[in-house]
Amino acid sequence: MAHVNEPDVIRRLLTTPGRWAVVGLSENRARTAYSIARYLQDDLGMEIVPVHPKAETVHGATGYATLAEVPGRIDVVDVFVRSELAGAVVDEAIAVGAGAVWLQLGVVDEAAAERARTAGLDVVMDTCPAMEAPALGIG
Repeated sequence: MAHVNEPDVIRRLLTTPGRWAVVGLSENRARTAYSIARYLQDDLGMEIVPVHPKAETVHGATGYATLAEVPGRIDVVDVFVRSELAGAVVDEAIAVGAGAVWLQLGVVDEAAAERARTAGLDVVMDTCPAMEAPALGIG
């Protein structure tokens, strides 16, 4: 069964202050993750946590190499990796007790979305906060 994004879930995730682990975020300004993390931080008031093998500090936020290394709670895991790598990230999100996974525009893994839902996580897939927030009159 194909995942359907629920507008109420999107609205709640984008309007509730939270801690977003942005997987794939590095200091590479040419990558979409860089600008979307800034949008989450500046326009939506979210705390961002960069997660990337380089563990770089981005937008003033300390980076970590993996989700497992991030101290404290994670409200949303924002997935900026190719679809074929997304399942492993979703499994990590489940393992660390994240509240939700948000697979970015073009990132689709139906099986991973189902695993996350079954584990009790909210799931948003194949869209972007910078598209959804303005459409909902947020930010």
